[in-house]
Amino acid sequence: MSLDLFDLTGRRALVTGSSQGIGLALARGLQAAGAEVVLNGRDATKLEAAVAAVPGSLSLGFDATDHHAVRAAIDRFEAQTGPIDILVNNAGMQHRAPLEDFPPEAFERLLQTNIASVFHVGQAVARHMIARGAGKIVNIASVQAALARPSIAPYTATKGAVANLTKGMATDWARYGLQCNAIAPGYFETPLNAALVEDPDFSAWLGKRTPAGRWGQVEELVGACVFLASAASSFVNGHVLYVDGGITASL
Repeated sequence: MSLDLFDLTGRRALVTGSSQGIGLALARGLQAAGAEVVLNGRDATKLEAAVAAVPGSLSLGFDATDHHAVRAAIDRFEAQTGPIDILVNNAGMQHRAPLEDFPPEAFERLLQTNIASVFHVGQAVARHMIARGAGKIVNIASVQAALARPSIAPYTATKGAVANLTKGMATDWARYGLQCNAIAPGYFETPLNAALVEDPDFSAWLGKRTPAGRWGQVEELVGACVFLASAASSFVNGHVLYVDGGITASL
């Protein structure tokens, strides 16, 4: 049956930044599709609570911005627990300020959290996937890879970089049997967007700007993630899949 292409039974998926929001929703969705999920975060308390909320999940705590810590954690997990078949690079952060006043230290944090983490974790996991000749990497970009709004120029730059790093991963690693793709969410109700969700003026603007006329719900990203993590996407590589209610399709 064609639905078997989406079955993740017997696969193990690591989702970075999965203590809350999009990462937690994707982990739950991958688990529902049959995968064993490994939750990750750098806040041990939040990570413990997330693992308790997803029965059967595993925990792998590390700071995705620390290259050596990432490499050590991934290598140890692979040796002691087993292979990571699917990686979802979801860890990310936001900082809003006018570009002319944007704090340089905040810019550096965005670079490390949103871009460097994708490189660090992606490389550490891919080395094992390459040795096995198979693997799925799904990076979480953003609608801001294609569009910009006031006060988030550095974030926009980081997500554009994630989209292009995804293409680079595919270019280098497809020959080894890996599929490396990205999901670019539009505006979703998440803790990262809490201030915007609570702003009636912004929500009204978003409703008019988005053809679907509303905020996205995090569960609406699950289908795209399962597709890119499954055999159904065996010849999809270097693709950025926008899940945005049509916002990038419309002026």
